[in-house]
Amino acid sequence: MLNNPSVIELLSLSAIGCIEEIPETSNTIKGNAIQKAQYVYEKYGYNCFADDTGLEIDALNGEPGVYSARYAGEQKSNEDNMEKVLSQLKDKSNRNARFKTVIALIIDGKLTCFEGIVEGEITKEKSGSEGFGYDPIFKPKGYGKTFSEMSMTEKNNISHRGKAIIKLINHLKK
Repeated sequence: MLNNPSVIELLSLSAIGCIEEIPETSNTIKGNAIQKAQYVYEKYGYNCFADDTGLEIDALNGEPGVYSARYAGEQKSNEDNMEKVLSQLKDKSNRNARFKTVIALIIDGKLTCFEGIVEGEITKEKSGSEGFGYDPIFKPKGYGKTFSEMSMTEKNNISHRGKAIIKLINHLKK
């Protein structure tokens, strides 16, 4: 709970009249988060935060990274993205990977970023039915199951987004 929650009002993009697709042209996850926050701050004049998330796989030189949502094409198919990753890792022994989220916060023109990372590995096949994106093929370090096999509560307690959000909240409490 924030010390004085009445100071912060959360508004959706549609509530401020932002209905266009916000550009994401940076080649880094952090860069995209910053670009989105700056876009809203500069165009609409609101203090805001924005995030970007990606999956980085060591054996694929950090791919899909910033292209995680559209790794297998602009149709942004989770199934196609997972199939592409599994195919590219077919003969690889190093399956180390991480999910990374960066939240960019702009308050009165001052930028602060918060990063959350969860280390893990890519499984050899999909498992589980919960979650979204790459969850059925990502097994976090220290766990015997994929994100997709976890409850949302269990996943949120260790997730990259959860870690970044906790940092954001702690910053706002100051």
